[in-house]
Amino acid sequence: MWIVSLILFIFILGIIILVHEFGHFITAKKSGVFIYEFSIGMGPVIFSHKGKDGIFYNIRALPIGGFVQMAGEVYEDDNKIPKEKFLCNRPWYQRLLILSAGVLNNFILALVLLFIMSIIWGGKVATNKIAKVDPDSAALKAGIKGNDEILAINGHKVTNWDVGQIYLFYKAENNTYDFQVKHEDGKIENLKVVPNKKTNDKGVEQNVFGINLNTYEEKGIWGSIKYAFTKFGNVIHSMAITIGGLFTGQLSLDNLSGPVGIYKVIDDSREQGIIQLIYITAFLCINVGFINILPFPAFDGGHIFFMIVEKIKGSPINVKFESACNLVGFALIMLLMIYITIQDILHLF
Repeated sequence: MWIVSLILFIFILGIIILVHEFGHFITAKKSGVFIYEFSIGMGPVIFSHKGKDGIFYNIRALPIGGFVQMAGEVYEDDNKIPKEKFLCNRPWYQRLLILSAGVLNNFILALVLLFIMSIIWGGKVATNKIAKVDPDSAALKAGIKGNDEILAINGHKVTNWDVGQIYLFYKAENNTYDFQVKHEDGKIENLKVVPNKKTNDKGVEQNVFGINLNTYEEKGIWGSIKYAFTKFGNVIHSMAITIGGLFTGQLSLDNLSGPVGIYKVIDDSREQGIIQLIYITAFLCINVGFINILPFPAFDGGHIFFMIVEKIKGSPINVKFESACNLVGFALIMLLMIYITIQDILHLF
């Protein structure tokens, strides 16, 4: 059934990319910016249509991105186009809106999907309270009990399990994790947990703690709205912790996934049903939006960062400097993608 998973992979990524790029496209078009091309995918063009508006609408071979090619993204680059139609010549607030619209669209789609999922099936949220501890598990041996509340892991505050489970991937000295827990009687205790090592069916070694977290379910219109925003906030928080862990060295690049890893997640989600597929789509939407808003060259957030610097200093950023930063940033992203993809492939075998 790999072909079904591949179709789902292309469809889900296509929707996420389409929504993101459409945000840039429609705000740029409504703002009067000249647009050359609207493309879904990267690489060679496999379908092209020139609209009545003169814009080329393309589908490209590789479903790993997309772009809206606008006139004057950094500077005036076409002497056949009126000056007011260059992006660089539009008012500051319009440029900011155009650059952030893709991320905003991703976040809106994620919230809508989470709301739909909750209104139909109910939205489950894992708390930081333990429902039960597995027999003969590392957690039980350390003294963790059912109904304990996890307050912190290795000194990092835990308010929900979306955040808490990220800290379990952080590097721990001597593979020992310091759990601060609040027992049912109100007593707070710090317990040392050495997780059991388990090898999955792919031969990848995993740490097993043996704890099962308490969950609650949101239903109805207001409950589903609450669930959507709660889950959205938790995922954003988890992403911020992940990025922070990468910069501090507490997380390795091996914990990241590229296209191959995403395909594997979608393949696993397909077997779990439509609810999991909807959740994964929402999760990926948030991830794409979050990554794109980071102030790194070549990302939307990088362009926005240069705009903010420009606003503060009161004059444009040197064009050559900005272009060089974007080029270096793009090259680094490509190298990172190649490395992650290789790691994903190795994990499959």
